[in-house]
Amino acid sequence: MFVMRSYNRPYLGVAIFFLLFLQLLTIGSAQANPRYAAIVIDVESGDVLHQANADATRYPASLTKMMTLYMLFEALENGTMRLNQPLPVSAHAASMPASKLWLAAGSTITVEEAIKALVVRSANDVAVVVAEALGNTESGFARMMTQRANELGMTSTVFRNASGLPDNAQVTTARDMATLSIRVMQDFPQYYHYFSTQSFTYRGTTHTSHNRLLRNYAGADGLKTGFIRASGFNVATSAIRNDRRIVSVVMGGFTAASRDTHMADLLDRGFARLSMLQRGDWIAQADVLGDRMDLPESPSASAQQLAAAPEAVEPASSGERQFSFQSEMGVEMGSADDPIRALIAQADTPRTTYQADMPRASSGGNWAVQVGAFNDPDQARHLATRAADQLSGFMRDVRVSVAESEGERRVFRARLVDLQESDAHSACNSLRAQGMDCMVVAHY
Repeated sequence: MFVMRSYNRPYLGVAIFFLLFLQLLTIGSAQANPRYAAIVIDVESGDVLHQANADATRYPASLTKMMTLYMLFEALENGTMRLNQPLPVSAHAASMPASKLWLAAGSTITVEEAIKALVVRSANDVAVVVAEALGNTESGFARMMTQRANELGMTSTVFRNASGLPDNAQVTTARDMATLSIRVMQDFPQYYHYFSTQSFTYRGTTHTSHNRLLRNYAGADGLKTGFIRASGFNVATSAIRNDRRIVSVVMGGFTAASRDTHMADLLDRGFARLSMLQRGDWIAQADVLGDRMDLPESPSASAQQLAAAPEAVEPASSGERQFSFQSEMGVEMGSADDPIRALIAQADTPRTTYQADMPRASSGGNWAVQVGAFNDPDQARHLATRAADQLSGFMRDVRVSVAESEGERRVFRARLVDLQESDAHSACNSLRAQGMDCMVVAHY
C-alpha cells in the first residue's frame, strides 16, 4: 500500500513502476550479501526512507557500545555517576581482546575517559569496566541492557556482553540499532557530541577514530562503527543537511570502504527524497515502504536542539568526500561458531578480477539498466555516470542516458542503455554486488 496525493490517473502507472523498482532493489541486495541489512530514517517525522532486511536478525558487533553508553548516560543523569569519577579496572576487564585501551588490572579510568575510549577506540576492556561499574558483573549488566533496550522498543535485541565481541546469542536488527541511535540523540543531547569525537589522548597516546564517515561525509556528526567476522562491517550514522536530520544503519558490509561508500549513497538518496517531499514532489509522496518508525517524543530534546548540538570537527565539503579507506580487518577481531557461517563463506568468496581485455558493452540492444529516477536531470546524469564508472572493471564503453518521461511532471530516468538483455542483467548484478540499486528494463 502507498499514500499518494490527488493526481491525474496517468501518473499512477509511473508511481507503481517506481514502487516495484524499489522492491526489486531490496531483493537484489539480500541475494548479493546474506549479512546485509540497512535502514534510513528521517528523525523529525519518523518516516522510513529506505529499508532492506531491516528486521532480519544480525550481529551488532561494536554497535553494542552505543547501548553501553546509553546506560552510562542514564547513570550520569540520575546522579549515580560523575564524569570525573574513577572506575576500577578488574582482571576480567583487562583480559579483553583488542580493540582495547590496554588498561592494567588494578588501575582506574574516569567516566569521561571511558566515554571517549568507547567512541573513538571502541575499547573492549573499557566496555567491561563500565559494565562492572553499573551492573557489578558484565553478564548482569548485559541483562540490564537487554531489559532497557526492550523498554526503548528494541524488541528484537538481546545483549550478552557490553562490547559486541562474538556471542551467537547477542543479536539485533538494523531497525533496532536505528531506534537506539535516535534515542541516544533524543534522550541525551548534552552527551551526543562525544559521538563526533575524532581523537583523544590517554596517558600520552593519541587514539584516532575508526569512523571515517565523520571526516568524509558532509553533515555527518556522529555514532558508531563495528566489526566481527560474523557480522561484517556495520555502521550507524547520523547526518544533517538543510536543518533535517537522517539516521541510517548499514550492517554486513564486505569491507569498511564498501560499507562507508554505501552509507554515503543511502544518505545522499535519503536527503534527495526529503528535498522532494519538502517541495511536494509527487514521486516522494508515495509511501514506498508503507512504514514509519514510532519515535517517542523525548522531553529532553527536539530536532532543533540536535541540530545545534556541538560538533567536534567541521564537516568536510561534499567535494572533499573520499572513500579510499584502508580495511579495518583486525581492528575488532574475534571468532564465533557462527550458525550462518555457510552463507558467510559464500559471501566471502573472492569476486572475479577482470583484466584489461574485458568485453565491450554490446551495442544495438533494446535493454537498459536503470539506477534511479529524479526530477533533476543533473542528479540523474550524475548517478548514471557513477554506475558506468562502477562497471569499468566489468565492461567498457557503457552508454549513459537520461530519459525524460512524458507528462506534466518531469521525471528523468538514469539509465545505461543499448545493451543486450544478458549484458544488462550481468551489469545490474555487478552493480548490486557493489551496493548500488538497479533494475533491468526494456529500452526502445
